[in-house]
Amino acid sequence: MQSRLDLFIDRMVSQRACLNAGAAMVANMQGPVFELGLGNGRTYHHMCSILPVSDIFVFERAVASHPDSTPPDDQLMLGDVYDTLPSALDRFGPTARLVHADLGGHNRSKNDVFARAISPYVEPLLAKGGVMVASDKMYFETMTEVALPEHAVHGRCFIYQK
Repeated sequence: MQSRLDLFIDRMVSQRACLNAGAAMVANMQGPVFELGLGNGRTYHHMCSILPVSDIFVFERAVASHPDSTPPDDQLMLGDVYDTLPSALDRFGPTARLVHADLGGHNRSKNDVFARAISPYVEPLLAKGGVMVASDKMYFETMTEVALPEHAVHGRCFIYQK
């Protein structure tokens, strides 16, 4: 049995590897980048180092991030994702080149229920060729799961492409 610390390390290493791979996959595309869930802002801060900061829009219920990892107000979409994702589709259309989601908690069965519910809200946001990096398995009709990059741990992160 793997310790909780090892599970956390696997998740962090996998997120970094998959975000880096996802950013490389969409490097020649135009369009916004969406971070679903800010938390303390670690992945947002990393995304700012590998992507143009002006392209990153963050979806969060309430900001509780480190000050160095907090997006500008005009790039923050506050509220429940079931409300803010349809609003983003109205605002941006199917133009997102990269979406990252780390929305689940520690209960895998609850995470799976949430992933099934949120997938239809995420899928229409992505442009053709766009990429989704997720901490949980997602359920898409028009997207294909992509092989994980080196250093990513199977089952700890997922990449999908439209």
